[in-house]
Amino acid sequence: MKRSVAIFDFDGTLVDGQASICTAMERAFAAHDLPPPDLGQVRRIVGLSLVIGLRHLLPDHDEAMHFRVADTYKEAFRTAREAGERTDPMFGGMRAVLDDLRARSWTLGIATGKSMRGLAFCLAEHGIADHFGTLQTSDHHPSKPHPAMLEAAMAELLATPEECVMIGDTAYDIEMASAAGVHAIGVGWGYHAPSELLQAGAGFVAQSPVELAEYLRQ
Repeated sequence: MKRSVAIFDFDGTLVDGQASICTAMERAFAAHDLPPPDLGQVRRIVGLSLVIGLRHLLPDHDEAMHFRVADTYKEAFRTAREAGERTDPMFGGMRAVLDDLRARSWTLGIATGKSMRGLAFCLAEHGIADHFGTLQTSDHHPSKPHPAMLEAAMAELLATPEECVMIGDTAYDIEMASAAGVHAIGVGWGYHAPSELLQAGAGFVAQSPVELAEYLRQ
């Protein structure tokens, strides 16, 4: 069966949100008198739901602290957005990939650890909200790599696993795809190394948007 449904991760795959994410996390830690976070570790947890990611960043603190820092992080993100400080540029060439897929009658979706509010803002900011037939976020699903978001996307699009590909930049995306029985494609410009994506089970890792588009044309 020819694949015709592409589900994308967001941060690290379509947009480069690391500057906004790292700044908001630094501000959240500072607000709770915590030592500054290791920004390399912050980038590694991108893709997980926020509280799950904070468990990794603050393993010696309790769940109550994780939730407090998460709330402060969200507020820092909102404040930066309202002040016009956020920078979440699309990776060069990715809009062309989306446009090419739509021109060839692919159905597109997103499965992301972002909140729906944050995702909706970014999609509107880049003018690509109408590209996607399903938006699955952390608001109502377990964190990746649990397959719930991907399963919900397929159900909403009336698609089978055989018709779909999952495209992401972290091992969490690849493992989620594997758990849902979906072919996984990694991208080499995000937050996990290509070797990690292949080890997690990616069938292919694109090193550029052009290479991704060529692979999806096969």
